[in-house]
Amino acid sequence: MRVLLAVVLLLAAAGGAYAYIQSEPNWYVHAENYDLDPALLAAVIYRESKFDASAKSSSGAIGLMQLLPDTAKGIALHTGGSQFEVEDLWDPEINVRYGAFYLRRLLNKYGDVRLALAAYNAGQANVDEWLADDEGIVFPETRQYVDEVLHARDVYADTYADELGLD
Repeated sequence: MRVLLAVVLLLAAAGGAYAYIQSEPNWYVHAENYDLDPALLAAVIYRESKFDASAKSSSGAIGLMQLLPDTAKGIALHTGGSQFEVEDLWDPEINVRYGAFYLRRLLNKYGDVRLALAAYNAGQANVDEWLADDEGIVFPETRQYVDEVLHARDVYADTYADELGLD
């Protein structure tokens, strides 16, 4: 029953993703610009904010991709932005662009989707420490996060292959 509930919730969220794809058609361009699997990008957005552009976490992460202001400021500097304002993160286009850039950097750094997602969730310092100690993903909540994102990616890839250009 729990698995069925999870599938129903993911499909409902997938419907939200579809509405977002239709209402903001440029968001998936960032997946293409940063050579990301669009289903993976949608899955991260779903897991981070459930496609709620006004989401804010207790740790201060903002927007669709739940970016911390300090992380976003670094991304802005790396992508040519010189006048970054925290309020910029409330703009879905900027938030997804920065989040896609950051996810691509993590994928390049770690060369592994699971490790990149773990770093997106738990921070690069933690993943670097786990690798140095020859350990897997230590935090149970981060392992769960990675599994949930990968499961959502598979659901999006199967459900929206045409819309995401995956056919």
